[in-house]
Amino acid sequence: MEGAMVEVEAATGGGLPRTVLVGLPDTALYEARDRCRASVAAAGLGWPSQLLTINLTPASLPKAGTHFDLAIAAATLASVGVVHRTLLGSTVLMGELGLDSRVRAVRGVLPALLAARSAGFERAVVPASQYREAALVKGLTIWPVTGLKDLVAVLNGCPLLMPPAQSEHPTEEIEDGGGDLDEVIGQQEARFALEVAAAGRHHLLLRGAPGCGKSMIAARLPTILPALIEQEALEVTALHSLAGTNPAGGLITRPPLSAPHHNVSMAAMVGGGPRIARPGAISLAHRGVLFLDEAPEFPPRVLDALRGPLETGTVTIGRSQAQTRYPARFQLVTALNPCPCGMADDPSGRCTCTPQAVMRYAARLSGPILDRVDVHQRMRPLTSAALLGSRIMPAAESSSTVAARVADARQRAAARLAETPWRTNADIPGSYLRRSLPAPSDAEVLEEALARGQLSARGVDKVLRIAWTLADLAGTDRIGTSQLRAAMALRRAET
Repeated sequence: MEGAMVEVEAATGGGLPRTVLVGLPDTALYEARDRCRASVAAAGLGWPSQLLTINLTPASLPKAGTHFDLAIAAATLASVGVVHRTLLGSTVLMGELGLDSRVRAVRGVLPALLAARSAGFERAVVPASQYREAALVKGLTIWPVTGLKDLVAVLNGCPLLMPPAQSEHPTEEIEDGGGDLDEVIGQQEARFALEVAAAGRHHLLLRGAPGCGKSMIAARLPTILPALIEQEALEVTALHSLAGTNPAGGLITRPPLSAPHHNVSMAAMVGGGPRIARPGAISLAHRGVLFLDEAPEFPPRVLDALRGPLETGTVTIGRSQAQTRYPARFQLVTALNPCPCGMADDPSGRCTCTPQAVMRYAARLSGPILDRVDVHQRMRPLTSAALLGSRIMPAAESSSTVAARVADARQRAAARLAETPWRTNADIPGSYLRRSLPAPSDAEVLEEALARGQLSARGVDKVLRIAWTLADLAGTDRIGTSQLRAAMALRRAET
């Protein structure tokens, strides 16, 4: 995400004709020697017929990937006088070469070019198919190339300034549809809990029998969240560029939804890889929603790995040669059944599980994870009146209607926190929450719950944050008894 500049040097000299690549390359990068030589030959250009040494500096930095191919070919062609060296020192080159001299797309173009701009570079050569993504970086002149002949023309002073036809409108927004809230039948309490979670960016747990609509409601959370601001959109797009999950290359302006299956591995959830770790599901949910359906079915070790990111908003993956850090400020939404058969909360008494089985199933979610979830909502099974009378009942509110209230609440919170680095209630640290914001008018409610063990110290802070979100939704500037009691009900699943 931060990027490091790598200078590619090429030198020819005496000795047997061969190509030597140094500078701590990984296996894929070491094979660039053969790819580049075949690509140069396919373009009708000459490869040095003497000893060629290619150095990637700084030599102490481990390097991985195929995006160095274009720079290696350019440095080699400059060493034999095929291209001028004038532009090479101030130009960033990224792209993988095919054996037919075509330039192919690579991962991580956007974060790499953001780092290049910060380092003072003014020009970049990228694959033509990724011009749309590269053009998101303002202040850089982007030269798209489709093959090595285009690269030679660019470096000799004849750049292709106009992108190909398919690369027009580089800043077109990418929308991610996820249904609409008006499709949800009944479940008014769960709809309200979802609105509160969206307004304050609170974590949400939905518990209920199979078929009551948990997954349907959770999948519609992104549809009521405000659009990302420019800096957040660049962060999210850069992460998806690194992971290769944004093939269109446009700017992602809607909060993403990441929903891994419950058989996900640790590396797939938090990120991983042999040398340079790639972003995992929690980073792909950055500034968006991480939805864990059937949460008790996830491996406990994977669930416990979420503790740190839920608090810090980042994940650090350690390897023997390097540490990789990715942002992971996501909104967690979990859905679970109350027992293995799912019917423990059904008033009809159809549950076939023993009390011990129900307790073991509930224990799959550890206390520390549950304590980090702000809103706990219990969903009841749908009644026949709600299902069969849906045609005559008033239409439910749409996502756009709820999103307007969420946006107003977010604006009130942002105005209250204008002098701080935080923008939503869920981001406020406990010290600032208790010291700098107006005290609640009825703190005895919290003191009693804390004394009875109904709330932890972290739980008190979360109740206060939820109460401020309820106040923002109600349009008030203070939290009172009604907001505190409603926040405690949402916190303890008493709605």
